[in-house]
Amino acid sequence: MPPGKPSFQSLDLENLRLLPVFDRFTEGVIIADEDGVIRYYNHAMAKIDDIPKKEALERRVTDIYDFDESQSKILLCLRTEKPVTNHSLLYKTRRGKVVNSIHNVYPLFKKNRLNGAICFVKEYSVLEETVASMVMPRDKKSYSNGTRFTFANIISKNYHYLKAVEMARKTACSPSPVMLFGETGTGKELFAQGIHNQRFKGDRQYMPINCSAIPENLLEGILFGTTKGVFTGAQSRAGLFEKANQGSVFLDEIDAMGRQLQAKILRVVQEKRVRRLGSHEERELDLKIISSVNQPPRASIEAERLREDLFFRLSVVFIAIPPLREHKEDIDLLVGHFIEKQSSAMNKTIAGVTDDVLNLFHHYHWPGNIRELEHVIESAANMVENNMCIGMDHLKSCFFPRVESGAADLDTAGQPPWKENILSLKELSRLRERQAIQQALEIYGGNISMAAKSLGMSRQLLHYKLKKLPGQHLDL
Repeated sequence: MPPGKPSFQSLDLENLRLLPVFDRFTEGVIIADEDGVIRYYNHAMAKIDDIPKKEALERRVTDIYDFDESQSKILLCLRTEKPVTNHSLLYKTRRGKVVNSIHNVYPLFKKNRLNGAICFVKEYSVLEETVASMVMPRDKKSYSNGTRFTFANIISKNYHYLKAVEMARKTACSPSPVMLFGETGTGKELFAQGIHNQRFKGDRQYMPINCSAIPENLLEGILFGTTKGVFTGAQSRAGLFEKANQGSVFLDEIDAMGRQLQAKILRVVQEKRVRRLGSHEERELDLKIISSVNQPPRASIEAERLREDLFFRLSVVFIAIPPLREHKEDIDLLVGHFIEKQSSAMNKTIAGVTDDVLNLFHHYHWPGNIRELEHVIESAANMVENNMCIGMDHLKSCFFPRVESGAADLDTAGQPPWKENILSLKELSRLRERQAIQQALEIYGGNISMAAKSLGMSRQLLHYKLKKLPGQHLDL
């Protein structure tokens, strides 16, 4: 083993005292026992996988990741009792999140007997290519340009939603920048890919990047590219702007980017030129620039999260995508689409949803929008038997608030809390919000700013909501 590197091969799992340190890692950390059951799962790993810690703990790795025994590097390490180092792995979680990563896995021993494995995961999907350009979902037509959606994939009969689609179609073929405004889960990525494929019907490249997911010191090099030696280990490499030249770049959550970097983006947009870090040479660009924000732009400008000059330059065409609560007439269409999708994926026939479920869907607030509805249908589809409808009982694990106390979950007569005579829809929405807040705080270790950002609200608003939670104690 190279000098200076710790040897995990003699680490005693039962006497491990590093867990508080691992909780603060920006790198994902998983510890599994000799059977491959996850015993430790840090906050960074929960963020990478988009899986709450409670859902991952005490489950076998193949239960939360969409791969078999032979593909798991943790299970490989357990089988061979040898480290797996610097292994690049593209994997998919059971929730559908796709992650491009580097894995380092080390066996753990107790008295020379295998006791488990520790896995360190670093996400780097945007360093070379985007996840969207490498992995296409089953049952969906994929394109060589890094996209999988066109406007034909948009499902709606709502006037305002269709007007947004029409506006996107009309402006797709112009060189003007487009800014999409919509809450998390409303379909901004779908709109961005639709715009690209409307404008470029061939193989022009589409390059998306989530600006909130990458540290700023890495993001600049990823966008602009680097020259060899500009910093330790740097190689001559084209950035995403260059890679997307003659095509489109999608800057998702542009307001999450630091203001200094926003100023450099502004120059690229204005001058239509890009210069790699450490280079004096400028390269001309011909790009369709699509960006998005999930907070009202004026509020972000006033809070100094978004430069006003950059906003005006990127929002030449500004398209607001309505949240699901404002086009609930689409729920029936979306439910049918997602049921058909899950029936195909799970190789079963799902007959539909019961009237009670559909009625609940129409009255629910849907803070997670279309993405939340899709996740609810997918979770329920796992519970329902073949040739049956999804009923209320199938929603318990994914949709209704999960309360630690059994007394809070059922009344004295054993009735579930979603019965109208026990829990109103307003109360149900409040409980759902409380669950989302608690989950965000758990994932981000009580960090109010990060939790607020993940929930799509301001830090001040989250503080206010925490104070207003009625008679409840949040387990931080």
